[in-house]
Amino acid sequence: MNDSKKSGNATKKRKGFDFNKWGYAFIAPFFIIFTIFSLIPLISTFTNSLFENYRVGLTQIGPKFIGLTNYFEVLKSDIPRYIGNTFVIWIAGFIPQIVISLVLSVWFTSSDLKIKAQQFFKTVIYMPNLIMASAFAMLFFTIFSDNGPANSILMKLGLAEEHIRFLSSVKWTRGLIASMNFLMWYGNTTIMLMAGIMGIDESIFEAAKIDGATPLQVFFKITMPMLMPIFVYVLITSLIGGIQMFDVPQILTNGDGNPNRTSLTLIMYLNKHLASKNYGMAGAVSVITFFITSVFSFGVYSITMNKYRNMTGGRK
Repeated sequence: MNDSKKSGNATKKRKGFDFNKWGYAFIAPFFIIFTIFSLIPLISTFTNSLFENYRVGLTQIGPKFIGLTNYFEVLKSDIPRYIGNTFVIWIAGFIPQIVISLVLSVWFTSSDLKIKAQQFFKTVIYMPNLIMASAFAMLFFTIFSDNGPANSILMKLGLAEEHIRFLSSVKWTRGLIASMNFLMWYGNTTIMLMAGIMGIDESIFEAAKIDGATPLQVFFKITMPMLMPIFVYVLITSLIGGIQMFDVPQILTNGDGNPNRTSLTLIMYLNKHLASKNYGMAGAVSVITFFITSVFSFGVYSITMNKYRNMTGGRK
C-alpha cells in the first residue's frame, strides 16, 4: 500500500514538472548576446552622440553634454557628398550584379538547357565571395597601380601609349570599387535566387509552356512575381551592405577617398572621426547612418512588396 502511494506521488511530481520553462533557457543565449554586442553598443553610440568627447594631443576634452550640436555639425559638413559617393558606387556594382545573377540563376535551374558541370560553375562563381575583401582590394591595387600589370599589358598590346593612372581617375576608381563589390557578391546572390526559383512548383512552368508562353513571358509573368520575396531580401541586404561599404575603398584609396574624396564613403567618413578619437561626432554619424539605412530599407520593402501584392492579386 505504501509503495503504491509513493509511486503515485512520484507520478504526480513528474506530471507537475513544466518542461515549457526550458524554452526560456534555450532562447536566453540569443538575448544575452544581443544585449551585450548589439543593444548596449547602440545605446552607447546614441549617448556618445549627445556629448562633446574628443582628444587633442594628450588632452582629453569632455565628455560634456551638448545635446544635438554634433548632429548640426555633421549636417553642415560634406556628409551629403559622401552619401552620394556611397550610393553611386553601390548602384554601379548592384545593377550588373542583380542582372547577371538573375540570368545565371534562370540558366542553372532551367530544365530545357540542362547545363553540364553545374556544380563546377556554381563553385567558381561563388569562390570570390570566400576571399577577404582586404585581400581582394590589395590585389586590384597592385594590378591597376601606375606600374602594375594592367598598364604593362595595355602598352604591350598597343592599346595605350603611356601609363594610365587608374587610381587618379574618378570614373576608374569608382568603377574598380563597384567591380570588386560585383565580383565578391554576384555568386552569393545567384545561389539565393536559384534557391527561390527551385522553390516554385515545376508544374506552373510546364503549364505555361503548354499554353505557348515564350521564355521571356515565363520569366516576367511567372518567375519574377513568385521570386519577388527573395528578390526583395537580396535588394535590402545589398542596400545595407552598400551603405556600410568600407574595406574595399578604404584599402584601394589608402583611406583618403581619392581622387578628391570622390570615393570617400559614409563609413570611411565615420572611421576618420573614430581615428581622431572624436567619439561625439562619430556617434552622430553612426546614428545618421542608422537612420538612412532604416528609411531606405523600409521604403524599398514597402514599394517592392506593394508591387508584389498587386502582381499576385493580393495573395501573400
